[in-house]
Amino acid sequence: MSNTKEISRRRTFAIISHPDAGKTTLTEKFLLFGGAIQTAGAVKSNKIKKHATSDFMEIERQRGISVATSVMTFEYQDYLINLLDTPGHKDFAEDTYRTLTAVDSVVLVIDSVNGVEEQTRRLMEVCRMRNTPVIVFINKMDRDGKNRFDLLEEIEKELKIQLHPMTWPINSGKDFKGVYNLDAKSLLLFTANTKANEEDSMFIENLNDSVLNDKIGEKDANTLREDVELIDGVYGKLNSEDYLSGNVAPVFFGSAINNFGVKELLDTFIKVAPKPLDRETSKRVVHVDENKLSGFVFKIHANLDPRHRDRIAFIRVCSGKFERNKYYHHVRLDKDFRFSNPYSFMARSKDIIEDAYPGDVIGLFDTGNFKIGDTLTEGENFYFTGIPSFSPEIFKELVNKDPMKTKQLEKGITQLTDEGVAQLFTQFGGNKKIIGCVGELQFEVIQYRLLHEYGAAAEFRVLPFYKACWLTSNDQKKLEEFLRFKQQNSAEDKDGNPVYLAQSEWFLNTEITNNPDLQFHFTSEIHK
Repeated sequence: MSNTKEISRRRTFAIISHPDAGKTTLTEKFLLFGGAIQTAGAVKSNKIKKHATSDFMEIERQRGISVATSVMTFEYQDYLINLLDTPGHKDFAEDTYRTLTAVDSVVLVIDSVNGVEEQTRRLMEVCRMRNTPVIVFINKMDRDGKNRFDLLEEIEKELKIQLHPMTWPINSGKDFKGVYNLDAKSLLLFTANTKANEEDSMFIENLNDSVLNDKIGEKDANTLREDVELIDGVYGKLNSEDYLSGNVAPVFFGSAINNFGVKELLDTFIKVAPKPLDRETSKRVVHVDENKLSGFVFKIHANLDPRHRDRIAFIRVCSGKFERNKYYHHVRLDKDFRFSNPYSFMARSKDIIEDAYPGDVIGLFDTGNFKIGDTLTEGENFYFTGIPSFSPEIFKELVNKDPMKTKQLEKGITQLTDEGVAQLFTQFGGNKKIIGCVGELQFEVIQYRLLHEYGAAAEFRVLPFYKACWLTSNDQKKLEEFLRFKQQNSAEDKDGNPVYLAQSEWFLNTEITNNPDLQFHFTSEIHK
């Protein structure tokens, strides 16, 4: 039986941004439109502090930042949307990079006040590596920000992508009056603190119509007419192929906190965004409409519910149909498993599902069988490629503060590093455990979670390493010799792969020059 109908109604995307650009707020507005939540978590009252739906870890609620990718599924206009809200903070970039392997497109949120920021650049680089289609939402138009033309120019230059405005703002900051939808030829008027269903939208095909003057005033109406004429002349109509190939990004303006301009974005998104796509594997291209199931683990989360020591593996379905209680083949372990409680997610709440189709992200209860990058199939042996593990930037030794809790610490650090929040290396010739992270905040999260979720008290001791390089060589003897000679700087990762820990760029370059028979890799693509 063909799954074509189910596949064509699915849209799987991630929302990415620099911290504080309004990503989690935009996520919530999407969920409101989909009827998945009734009130926005950003609403705070003195008596009840409601928290952002997608920030579900205790430390996230305390700090008000997302540190783990949340998965949310909702229906909108007969489409089934899988939305992945990613951490914006650079210390958790690796979780975001991996999430981008599980989606078909991306919505990039940019703060109109700050423009393109450092993390935005890094995230766009990852999107460009895969030619992921991108839609840009320029947020916070109700604040005094950059000139709209200057902002477009900055985004195009900094992110090296062509833009195509789909809506156009009328002023910004306290003078922000709304947006004109260039495609639908409709005017959307802005009033601060309005709800989505109270938005004042009207069809104005001819901008020379005097009704425009009545609505926004003659001066602003004339500016809009000039802007739209210029935009039409420069950009013309959106070519959907250019968008799908990742060369052109449609742009929307709005204010997520006021739920303004979000519906236009969502309505265009479901029309133009790609349906689930074919995927590369180590053996062949897996086509989305194949009958046999395949999928891969891109994220693992321990203790989603602290009352039950549960561990969930998030799987992106790539082909076939996933069915509850059916046996599937775990390629790395060469074993068959069946799953009696597969979940779909609405942030913290989980619903048991009977089946899932390509594009869907499902959660499988895991007792420790899964690692990031693992593949499930109906018997065929291959791995999905391109799920990276990057070289950490900060290295610290894990020190046990309570010898009575050694077992808990071992279990905790194994599970947390299985999740991909950090990388675990064991020094050669000893059992020193070295944790490698992209940022300091990750160490705080690990320490906090070890104590609160596993009852293990630990501290970290800074180590003088600059980079981790995975080593390969056609000459096994040379490799073993190098590792023995450089024992202080040699370790292995969790999968037993040899790693060289360089103290500085100079040491690293010296070793690369002195050891032509060895290859030094800065990413370990899982299951190369």
